[in-house]
Amino acid sequence: MAKSGTEVSNDPGVLAWDFAALTDPGRVRANNEDTIAFEPSLGLVLLADGMGGYNGGEVASGMAIALLQASFGRWLAHAGPHAHVKAVKRALQAGTDEANAAILEAGIANVQLQGMGTTLVLAAFGPQRAIIGHIGDSRCYRLRGDTLERLTRDHSLLQEQLDAGVITPEQALQSPHRNLVTRALGIERHVDLEMHEHGVMPGDLFLLCSDGLSEMVPDAQLFTILLQNIGLPEKATLLVATANDNGGRDNISVVLARAGGSKAPEATP
Repeated sequence: MAKSGTEVSNDPGVLAWDFAALTDPGRVRANNEDTIAFEPSLGLVLLADGMGGYNGGEVASGMAIALLQASFGRWLAHAGPHAHVKAVKRALQAGTDEANAAILEAGIANVQLQGMGTTLVLAAFGPQRAIIGHIGDSRCYRLRGDTLERLTRDHSLLQEQLDAGVITPEQALQSPHRNLVTRALGIERHVDLEMHEHGVMPGDLFLLCSDGLSEMVPDAQLFTILLQNIGLPEKATLLVATANDNGGRDNISVVLARAGGSKAPEATP
C-alpha cells in the first residue's frame, strides 16, 4: 500500500510538508501486522507494528492507529498548528492511554486476541517543529544535510543491554533478543509515550519506520537511499525493496516527511 500527499501552507512563516508512505508484508510473513496513516492537512503521521498470535497483531496495530487518528487528530484539528508543545504532549498521552486501554480490554475479552500488543511511532509536524513520540522499537530518523540522526531510542531488551555495556554493537547484530520490546501498547494498564520536540529546517527529511526496515537495512544504507535525488514515493519504494532484497524477514513500513520552504511544493500525484 503506497500513499503520498502534501500539506499546503499559505502562511509565509510556516513550512510546507511533503509526505509519502508504503507498507509491505515482506518476503517471509503471509500477513501484514503493520498499520500506517498520515493526514497531510494536520501534519500527523502514525505507524504501528503489531504483535500477537492469530491475527492479534493486525488488530492491535489497527486499533492503535484508528483510535489515535480519531482522538488526537480531532484535538489537533481544533487546537491548530500553533498549539503549545505541552498541550500537544498531554493530548498525545491521553490518546495513547485511550488506545492502550482499548487494546488491553479487547485482548481480555477475546481469547484469540489475548496478549496482543503493538509498537507505535508518531509525529506531529508543525511550524518550525516536529513532536516525535514512540513506544517500542519502531523508529524515527532525520536526515539534515549530510547527517542522518536517529531521533528515537528503542524500548527493547537489546537497547538496555547496549546501554549497560553488557554487549557490544557488533554482538548486538547477532543477538537472539533483537525483537524483545520492553514497552508496548496493550500489554499493561499504563504505558508512557516517550515524546521529544525537535526543531525543523527547510530540507529536513524524516523517516518513520517499523523494525522490518531498520533490522534489514543498516543505517549506512538508509543514509545512501535517503540522499538520492529522487521523489519521496520513489525513496519509499526503494527503501522497502532494499529491505526485501536483504531478506525481508518481517513486515516493512515507512513514512517519509520532508520540510519544504515557506512556499508549498506541488502535490505528488
